[in-house]
Amino acid sequence: MAISRRDLLEKGLGAVSVLSTTGAASAQNTGTRNHPNVLYVILEDTGPNFACYGEPLVRTPNIDRFARQGIRFTNAFCAAPVCSASRSALMTGRYQNNIGAHNHRTWDWHKTQLAAPAKHVCDWFRDAGYFTCNLQPPPGARKGLKGAAGDGKIDLNFHSNARDKAVFFDGYDWKQRKDGQPFFAHITIFETHKGDGWKVARQRPQSELVDPAKLKLAAYNPDSPIVRDEYANYLDAISLCDGYLGQVLARLEADGLAENTVVVVSSDHGPLFRGKQFLYDGGMHIPLMLRFPVGHAPSGFAAGTVDDRFVSAIDIAPTLLGFAGIRPPAVAMQGQDIFGAAYRPRPHVFAARDRMDTSIDRMRAVRTKEFKYIRNYLPGTPYMQHNEYKEQNYPTWNLVKDWARQGKLTKEQALFAAVEKPIEELFDIQADPDEVRNLAGDSNYRDTLKRLRGLVDDFVAENDRLVFFEDPVDISRGYNKHLPEDPA
Repeated sequence: MAISRRDLLEKGLGAVSVLSTTGAASAQNTGTRNHPNVLYVILEDTGPNFACYGEPLVRTPNIDRFARQGIRFTNAFCAAPVCSASRSALMTGRYQNNIGAHNHRTWDWHKTQLAAPAKHVCDWFRDAGYFTCNLQPPPGARKGLKGAAGDGKIDLNFHSNARDKAVFFDGYDWKQRKDGQPFFAHITIFETHKGDGWKVARQRPQSELVDPAKLKLAAYNPDSPIVRDEYANYLDAISLCDGYLGQVLARLEADGLAENTVVVVSSDHGPLFRGKQFLYDGGMHIPLMLRFPVGHAPSGFAAGTVDDRFVSAIDIAPTLLGFAGIRPPAVAMQGQDIFGAAYRPRPHVFAARDRMDTSIDRMRAVRTKEFKYIRNYLPGTPYMQHNEYKEQNYPTWNLVKDWARQGKLTKEQALFAAVEKPIEELFDIQADPDEVRNLAGDSNYRDTLKRLRGLVDDFVAENDRLVFFEDPVDISRGYNKHLPEDPA
């Protein structure tokens, strides 16, 4: 169900004149109808594995309630399946490869400021008089897991355009803003990211945890207790973060802000061993939900709306700005406000994989509602090339490699462990949601292959001018603490 900017205007949440840069917005400190507060929540490394999206075993009461109160998008996709590259796209409304922010991660000595007209989303909000904050504990507070307080993660492959190259946000809490000033707040809930958060999730009562034996595994997953346990632990971490989201929303209520705050809940990219870092739907498909203040929903909008429009992650920044009536020039963002008057439905979305930690690669993909096409520019490099992060954190990754050596993988499971990638991959998403039957060589799909190949060619021609391969010695320096961080 599409909702127009005209509908938003009728409820006072749409395109309005921006504030002066001096900051005063109204006599209240809770935002206004014309200048609502905007809260953007990222659940790290999370696919649409919530009960409201059809995950049968996970418990997500707060997320499900949020979805019933607002709009839930079923076809939202990230532009890159890894943190820093994805966030670089999310926070600028531009493809990460378009702005030279494609490699994960870019070390500080290689980072540069964004070239005009690109800006971080906070710069647009700040110029319009908004206070911007990245929710987290105050300086000096105890380090460790942050939960509902936020992790403070930024993780971008470029520097801020501000005088202090490390500054993107004005503060760490909306309580720091001036009286009467609306805010844009961002929070990263980190505990769905592989690591200590998963361990905390497992410390809850056994009755609250997912039973690994009941999970339905994708065709590319070996049926092993290791695989089942990792998947179940991921779902347990989602349930843990569901409680944290509930606390964040409760704080909005307690601070008297809920009635004038638009809330957006999403992720940076998908999870698990064949999801994160790769261009299959497990890595690209992300949840996206938003909720308008009670009583201010657009006309024609019913709570619990499910919207199947294609949304790219580069559309999120211009949409966030649109809630405040901020319209960057068309040349500044490649994404579009999904409720804007000039919105044009997307027939497809693009995504890209480049260097992941020390793993050098280059892949491009286009996803339609029916098909996924992937171009592998380094076909001689295996999917599962050496990657210290994956090997240290994902038991399934190591299991697949081990079973491949032993010849224990099925045909579908062995594809990802192959010694080299095919040049092209084509999948019928409707018939093959696990993306294990490559149709690129099937003559029945010749026209589809040609059409999607052309789309990727055009995407690369438009966006890859700043794409480059780095010196492996320089890459290694960033991951070896015994080497100097700055080669200069």
